[in-house]
Amino acid sequence: MKLAIIPARGGSKRIPRKNVRPFAGRPMIAYAIDAAREAGIFDRVIVSTDDAEIAAVAREHGAETPFTRPAELADDHATTADVVRHAVDWVSAADRPVELVCCIYATAPFVRAEDIRAAGEALAASGADYCLPVTTFPFPIQRAVRITAEGRLQMFQPEHLNTRSQDLEEAYHDVGQFFWARPEALRDRKPVFGEGTVPFVIPRYRVQDIDTPEDWERAEIIYKLLAAGARPGEQS
Repeated sequence: MKLAIIPARGGSKRIPRKNVRPFAGRPMIAYAIDAAREAGIFDRVIVSTDDAEIAAVAREHGAETPFTRPAELADDHATTADVVRHAVDWVSAADRPVELVCCIYATAPFVRAEDIRAAGEALAASGADYCLPVTTFPFPIQRAVRITAEGRLQMFQPEHLNTRSQDLEEAYHDVGQFFWARPEALRDRKPVFGEGTVPFVIPRYRVQDIDTPEDWERAEIIYKLLAAGARPGEQS
């Protein structure tokens, strides 16, 4: 079985009710559900939640909510891996064994069905434990600076003060949209960030974290530009 799990707890702090708050006219979680269903490769699309309203919205948009997430997996200390592992074990016991699982984040309006499919194929072909979508940093991380306790700037890597940007190694970060995993890797608690993971690169203009009201406003602007066919950040 190929399983899609969408974690969506009710206790969002920085943006209250973030998972079901309207984004560009639709509940935020609807975008993740639509992408999972449109991928056309999952036997089941399940939302793992502790919240009755989120569960109702999830079912309205075509996802299953066959269980209520345990309270110990719905607080600020539970990890995504814990939540996905619980869902995989529940489905494996109640239905049939899960061969591959894709965790799709509930607050990822830019997630695309074709990316989910392609990343799943990349995992299957690689023999790796995980496939993690990544994108490039917009600026060389070797030239990053910190603000000291005295209010002054200090380079993290001063040895690169005079290194040309084009000579610095390119760096990537997790896009926060989804990831694929083999259930045995989750059960063995293997790390996602490591040699057991194959990357799937997504263009930077389709990536935006949504953790603050400012992030939300920026994401809606980018979403509308993308819907109109534009590519934010690219020169015309």
